[in-house]
Amino acid sequence: MIETFIYLKNFITDKYVASITPTFRSAVEKVCGKIDFNDRRLIVEYGPGTGAFTVNLLNNMTGNSRLIAIERNPNFCRILEKGPLDPRLKIFNDCAGNVLDILKACEEAEADYIISGIPFSLLSLETKLRILNTAYSALKEGGKFLAYQNFFQLPEFLKNHLENVFQNVRAQYVFQSFPPLVVFEALKSNGNSGTCRLPEGTAL
Repeated sequence: MIETFIYLKNFITDKYVASITPTFRSAVEKVCGKIDFNDRRLIVEYGPGTGAFTVNLLNNMTGNSRLIAIERNPNFCRILEKGPLDPRLKIFNDCAGNVLDILKACEEAEADYIISGIPFSLLSLETKLRILNTAYSALKEGGKFLAYQNFFQLPEFLKNHLENVFQNVRAQYVFQSFPPLVVFEALKSNGNSGTCRLPEGTAL
């Protein structure tokens, strides 16, 4: 109940917060089920909010794995920083588009997984493409970009752009959540272009 109140408060004041509740456990388990936790992994989380995914990831990661959480909302950042101390977790009050600089600051080269709760339907085309292109660059070969979004997503909000960047994209629906969600699984593999260009005349 307290976390719901926090989300509702930030939903009203921050246009980039797209939900009034933390992600349901069923959705967290569905996304995390696509991650191989059996070895050292570097996982990057976009938009962790109050940490629904963060806690699950830390509980499943090996002792030598690392988790980088990037949260642009300062209120959510403060909540994350007050959580249990874990040397594997680094929290950044920053934007997902700066992931390459953040990886460099953490002395990491490439991520195995990027999990994104960013509401792409609320972003401009320029911002969407910047986030997707930098995510592609931040992933190692065979790495995955996992994005969970509101079920009522139009293809032009994210799916079409994901397919232009990653090409190998699958979608799965989670109805045991409020609101229902769609989970996109995008694989970085040989032959991908890795670049989604802006329409002619549009500048970043």
